[in-house]
Order: sequence, then C-alpha cells, then structure tokens
Amino acid sequence: MTSTPMSGTAASHKPVILSPSLLACDFARLGEELATLEAAGVPWAHVDVMDGQFVPNISFGLPILAAARRVSGLYMDVHLMIEQPERYLHDFAEAGADGLTVQVESTRHIHRAVGMVRELGKRAGVTLNPGTPLDAIRPVLADVDLVLVMSVNPGFGGQRFIPASVERVREVRRMLDDLGSEAELQVDGGVTAQNARALVEAGATNLVAGSAIFGADGGSAAGIQAFRDALA
Repeated sequence: MTSTPMSGTAASHKPVILSPSLLACDFARLGEELATLEAAGVPWAHVDVMDGQFVPNISFGLPILAAARRVSGLYMDVHLMIEQPERYLHDFAEAGADGLTVQVESTRHIHRAVGMVRELGKRAGVTLNPGTPLDAIRPVLADVDLVLVMSVNPGFGGQRFIPASVERVREVRRMLDDLGSEAELQVDGGVTAQNARALVEAGATNLVAGSAIFGADGGSAAGIQAFRDALA
C-alpha cells in the first residue's frame, strides 16, 4: 500500500493524513477512482455509511465496502452513521473495514460499541454531531484510536463548513493532549484546501474531503495536490 501523508504537520507533530470520501466518487469507476488515490500517494479512503434513520439519507453499505476492499490496499476508514451500530460491526469488519467510527448519539452503549470494535481487531473511532457537547465523548477518549469532529451536520455530501468547528477541533486537541492520547483527530464536512491549514493548526491530523477532491477541476489527483500545496 502506498502511504504518503500530506506534507504539512499538525500541532501534535503528526503528519497530516488525507482521507478522500468515497461518497463523492464516481461509483461506475470505483476501481479506477481508488487506483488514482493510491497512485497519488493517499493512504486512506473514507467510507460513509448512512441508514436513512440516524441521518436523513441512505448511502451505501457492505457490498460497496467489500468491492473497494477487493481492488484496493488503502486503509478503509468506515464511518457508521447508523442506529445501533453494534448490530453491524462484525459485518463491516468482515467486509474489509480497517477502522470503524461510531456516532456517540447512535447508541446507548458507546463503551460497548468501542470495545466491540477493538475485539474485532479494528481501530476504534468515535464522533459526534456539531450540536452535541464535546463532553459526550470524554468517557471513551482514552479507549479510541480516532476522534472525528463533524464540521457539518451528517447526512449529505457537499455541505458548507461550519466555522465554529475550528474551535471544536482545538478543544478536542486539548482533551487528547491532556490524556497523552496518540489518537488521530479527524475532521469531516466541507473540508477544502482553503480551510485545511486552519484545521491543522487547530490540531487536526486527519482530513476527510469528498467534493473538494473528486469534484476538483482536473480530477481527484488535482484535488489532492491542492491540499498538499495548501499544507506545504
């Protein structure tokens, strides 16, 4: 697997990872799209799973993840925007997820969900919606490998970035640093080359981008290069 992070460095001194969101790619060319990402040196691909219940949209599920896994060695970063994710953690792990991120609002038993991901041998992530207080994730911060700060309300791609998210990233960075945690601090929602530097300076180590990459003039390789230039 080719693994070339962004050239910038987060406040935590970790190289910045770009995780292109497959929700914005051309599914008729999924294999080609993944090959382009690998050729560009991107190490991760972000897979948004929506059930039409937790969020007002339905995206894709196990078959798409399994198909992506068959043709790509990229790290499959799976974000489950679904009710009661515990029901499907094993299935997504079997389909090829490398990491599984669950929404704190989607389950009554966030400790159990995180523990199940770990028991499956996968990296565990936790996330929360923009309107959810950050204290909601504090009880599991020491147990996760990734914290995702949503910078839009989840459910649809192409939304406008919520500016207050920068301060939320900064606060989560403080929370992780206080614990001595090495967890990735990821941001998803309206992330572009124009706001990437502010997010990294606030402490983000991992940026999810969909439309800004796959919808870029010149294609996804050009979109990736724009992020590299912004973080140089």
